[in-house]
Order: sequence, then C-alpha cells, then structure tokens
Amino acid sequence: MTDAAQHPAQTTPDQPAAAPEAGADGTGAVNPQPLAERVDNRSQRPASNAFRDFMASDWAPSSQALPDPDASAPYAARRRAAVSARFPGERIVVPAGRLKVRSNDTDYRFRAHSAFAHLTGLGVDHEPDAVLVLEPTDPGAGDDGTDHTATLYFRPLAGRDTEQFYADSRSGEFWIGPRPTLAGLAARTGLRTAGLEELESAITKNVAADGTAVRLLAETDQDVDALLAAVRTEAGVDLAAAAEADAQTAEFLSELRLVKDAWEVERMRASVAATIAGFEDVVRALPRAVGHDRGERVVEGAFFARARLEGNDLGYDTIAASGNNATILHWIRNTGAVRPGELLLLDAGVEDDSLYTADITRTLPVSGTFTDVQRRIYQAVLDAADAAFAIVRPGIRFRELHAEAMRVLVDRLDGWGLLPVSAEVALSDEGQHHRRWMPHGTSHHLGLDVHDCAQAKRELYLDGVLEPGMVFTIEPGLYFKEEDLAVPEDYRGIGVRIEDDILVTEDGAENLSAVLPRTPDEIEAWMARLQA
Repeated sequence: MTDAAQHPAQTTPDQPAAAPEAGADGTGAVNPQPLAERVDNRSQRPASNAFRDFMASDWAPSSQALPDPDASAPYAARRRAAVSARFPGERIVVPAGRLKVRSNDTDYRFRAHSAFAHLTGLGVDHEPDAVLVLEPTDPGAGDDGTDHTATLYFRPLAGRDTEQFYADSRSGEFWIGPRPTLAGLAARTGLRTAGLEELESAITKNVAADGTAVRLLAETDQDVDALLAAVRTEAGVDLAAAAEADAQTAEFLSELRLVKDAWEVERMRASVAATIAGFEDVVRALPRAVGHDRGERVVEGAFFARARLEGNDLGYDTIAASGNNATILHWIRNTGAVRPGELLLLDAGVEDDSLYTADITRTLPVSGTFTDVQRRIYQAVLDAADAAFAIVRPGIRFRELHAEAMRVLVDRLDGWGLLPVSAEVALSDEGQHHRRWMPHGTSHHLGLDVHDCAQAKRELYLDGVLEPGMVFTIEPGLYFKEEDLAVPEDYRGIGVRIEDDILVTEDGAENLSAVLPRTPDEIEAWMARLQA
C-alpha cells in the first residue's frame, strides 16, 4: 500500500488547495481533520461526480447461480435444534465477532467465534459482523418442528453501482474481493438471511413491550453487547440476572461441542492429515534450521506454509522449541537456534477451512538419533501416553486419563531416583512431587478451538464420562530445565512431550494421528528417510 505521507494530495490550477478554517474557539487555531477520517488520506479517492458515474459503469454482471448446500448444513441445523430445545421461548443471539485491528488501519484475518461457526456450519467463507438470531415461536412452529426460527444477518455483497463497492476498504469488493449474497448464503446454509440494517430490530423487538427474554453470546461483538445492554436497561431488566443467563448460554454452547458428529470428525481427520504433512515438511527443513541463528523460526515457517497451503491457518501459535526452550511449556517466540544433539519439541496444528484444528506434538532428535538419556526420557513419556490411551473407552471418566499417565511417569521418576518421596506419596493428593516435571494436564478436548469446550461445567468436562464422538488429546511430558538442580546434569535442558488426537469410538478409541511415527526407532527411521 502506498503511504499518504509520501504522496500529498495533488491540486490543479482550477482546483486550488482549500484554506485552513479558523477554530471555533476564537483562538484562530486550525480545525484539525477528524481522526476517524484520516484513515482515508492514503487512498486519495476522487470525489467528483464524473468519477462516481464512471466507476458505476461497464461492469460484467455478477453470477446469479446459487451454490449447492454446504455438507455441514444438516448437521448445523441439528445443533440449532438442540439450542432451541434448551431455551424455549427465549431469543438467542450469537454474533460471529468483528474485525480486530492488528496495526493502525490493518486488521487480522477474520475468524468467527467458534459457537457461531458451530451453529451455522460456516468456516472461513463468511463475513465479520454477522449475527445468528434464533427467534422463539409457538412450540413446534419453528424450523424443522423446533421452537425457533433462525436468521443469519450479515453485510451482503454491495452492487457495483454503489460507492461501497470501491470506497469501503473493509467491505468493498474492489478492496477485499467478492462477498456472499443473501440468496447465496441462504442456499449454502439453509438459513433465512437478512441484511445488517435489520439486525437492531431483530435483537430488540418486544424486549420492552412484552418482556421477551434475550440470551446473548456476550463479549463477542461490542456493538451488539452495547445495544442489548441499552435495551435491557430501558426495559428494566435485572442486569445481573441477564448476565448470568448469558453466561449459561456460553456454557451450553460450549458443552454442545463435547460430542462431535460425523461431519466434524471428518473435518478433524482432514486437519490431522494436513498437520502430519506439516511435520514432514519440518523434518525436511531441519538441516536448514541448524544452519540459522533463528533456526526455530525456520521450523515455524515450514509448518506455517503447510497450514496456509492446505488449511485456513494455524490452529494456534506453533511451539518450535529446541534444547532448553522445550522445557518452556508455551514457548511461541521461536527465536532460538536449533543445535545438533538437541531435541526439538514441535507442537503444532493445522486449522482446516471448516475451522476445526488438529493438535499434535512430537519431540525429534535434531541430529536424527536420540542419545541414551534422551531415549530414556522419551520412552518414559511414550509409555505414559500409551497407558492412558489403553484405558480409553466409553464410560470411564475424563480425569482417569491423567491419573493413568501420572502413574507411569511416577514409576519412571522413582526408578531414576529423582523423587524425594516414595511413589505412593508422590501420587497422593498431599504429595504431587512429580508435577515439578509434568505441570500440565494430560488431556483437553479438541475441535473448533484447540482447547475446545473450555466453558463446559466441571462435571461434564474434567469429571465427565467419555462418550463415542468425543475428541481430545493425550499429551504427557517431562521437562527438565537447565537450572533444575534436583535432577542429574545429563537430564538438564531436555523437554519431551508426545501428543496425539484421540477419538472415542463405540467400543474403545482411535488415535487419529497414529500414522505419525511415535516410537524412538520409528522416528529415527522416518527422519532418515525424509532427509535422504
């Protein structure tokens, strides 16, 4: 983009520059250009009627063909039906969210709130500011016999004869490319659609007149938050009670994702496959990473290229941690060197265009082979992961996975003489000494968010019973920091984590990422093959 400061506005002999205006305060100061208008300085857009007329003419007609329904549409309809059943007689408002400024007048790439994506079935091909509204009806009179009708409000494609087409750098087709039409998005989703100009009425109608209850997925769109807050205040709604109702709504929408349907599992398989390809790219790039003073960035970049090639983006910031950085649980600076003889901990996931993400970790020997100590630690972590996986089946509690992995790690730490107490004491609630080297949980749910269903109630998450269709990680680790004087010197600076994505089946479990090598021997052979 050109810099307006380098290209001041041009004047012509018949269009002299305007004289500055005196300030209204009588001081003679020049009235400054309003801040909100200054963002347009760089565009230097002509304001003549001739320009407007010419811009509106001689464009080929837009395609009138309607798209086929999205494969996700019937699944999203069933999810909306579950919401309708949970909140009969209440209006449900679920915003997609707004663009977020990255720097000055540039925005981050837009990603909708996961609850919005879940209830509409839309991935990346929709607009910021969109809002899904479920309007209560008489029992059974709504969509597909539910108690609600659902409408998707968004800013549709502007006609090429409008000023928005070329003047709006956030939504104009000239700037950001085509946007969906009302009819097009209705065809894809099976939802009613309407323009954003109708949204205010849809959210606020009858709140004051007859006390229609409104539940909002709050803190997703600040304008919708403010609008509903004003209406609730005017209507005399108990704001504390309304906030509690909104929190319950967020909780339910999170819990609704605990069990994945067939379409969701399919998209997660695709995300896992793309992620595995990204890990292969990293192994091929390792020799180049070793020769760079920011080798971790080489690793990060290799994986990111795959994420953008096959998916929407990264599911989360990649952890590319070599040496002692691997003992920093959320190391995402990735500014370190990658040195021969070290271990590289790579925790990364591709977010599919559907917005479902994988989350996989492998710990790789930079030189292609593990040392004896590295192999010993790696095998302990692998044994813990395998033990947790072995007990996965419907009917057990989620927390049992962590307990089983910890039992194995405590046994190894005790055998190495690292625990200051017995294994029994360490595993007790009063002990937990082993958590010095494994401070995080072994598992978390996975889906539209890398830490999915995070607003679910404890009794449905940590204390929840496993059901077919649940997807979560198993990711034990051991982290021995360079400065940790409680371990032998040859253990220091070694961090190992192994993470796989697990699907609960009717009679057990499936490791969705099992094709990615896991044992030390498999990893060494895999790396040798890819680098040959």
